[in-house]
Amino acid sequence: MNELKRSKIEFFLSKEFIKEFYPLIIGFVILFFICLFGIYIYMHIEGWNFLDSFYQVVITLSTVGFREVHELSDKGKLYTSILILMGVSSYAYIIGSFANAFLEGKIQLFWGKKRMEAKILSLKDHYIVCGYGKIGSIVAKELIREKCETVVIENDPTIIKELTEENRILFVDGDATDDKILHKAGLTNAKAIITTLSTDAQNVYVTLTARQLAPNLTIIARAEDERSIKKLELAGANRALTPHLLGGLRMAQLVLRPTVINFLDMAIHGNNLNLQMEEFLIPETSDIVGKNLIESELRPKFNLIIIAIKKTDGTMIYNPRADEVLEAKDTLIVVGKKTDLKKFKETL
Repeated sequence: MNELKRSKIEFFLSKEFIKEFYPLIIGFVILFFICLFGIYIYMHIEGWNFLDSFYQVVITLSTVGFREVHELSDKGKLYTSILILMGVSSYAYIIGSFANAFLEGKIQLFWGKKRMEAKILSLKDHYIVCGYGKIGSIVAKELIREKCETVVIENDPTIIKELTEENRILFVDGDATDDKILHKAGLTNAKAIITTLSTDAQNVYVTLTARQLAPNLTIIARAEDERSIKKLELAGANRALTPHLLGGLRMAQLVLRPTVINFLDMAIHGNNLNLQMEEFLIPETSDIVGKNLIESELRPKFNLIIIAIKKTDGTMIYNPRADEVLEAKDTLIVVGKKTDLKKFKETL
């Protein structure tokens, strides 16, 4: 059974589905027992076989107007009348419950959730953000701004309502520390997970679980306490960051080196349409593999400035020389126009 089918079965059996469509479910359960009651009447009171009894119940409750399978006794006519009244009442209840669910938008929300679940399960190399609080919402919006497929995991009812109404962000309603919820978010197919939950204990647990389920996944974790950074890294996080520490350092740098920070903001966030900083991983099939910077003609062809090259062993070469040879799986850190960066990406 594939993930999508399993997800559908779990949803129909979930407390959420039962809670949302409880009146409809009750209506169909009542109708089912009415059918059993009708079959019992014709089998035990009229003495008919099961097939005739079942057929009589169907034509009676459907009110199609066909004649009886066999002649009815007086007692059978009385019970058939009761059966019709019960059937009509159950139909009225089901139709009323359906109309109420439709007017309240429950049915639309239900199908919207199913479409979202199907889309999430089809994603590859997407990003998962655990927690949509002050930090998580910024992370998710930035990823979406960069046109990255992003899935949010959140269990706060107020935030879930906002995400549902906004209908712009893919999300999973649940606890990110639950393995099943991580699977629903497509963890094994994800490119990276960013855990920004409110406590370090939760972030450590998510990190441990994610690393166990997806050994090659990039994990970025939020640390509320600086002492938790080491714990998160030991748990498997590639990087652990403390928001208030980063905020404080940035404020200090804005005072000490305002021009540098403004330049980096402009280059990284692309606020200036003519300039952006980007990184590119050189694939093994690229034409520039084995060539030095002069031979690759990155400057004359694409008008790009190579700031640094990160080698496969993690070594960072800043301001590389013209004779620096480019190898497969090297990461280039470049600055240039968005159009030139896009053109270069297409040729890699």
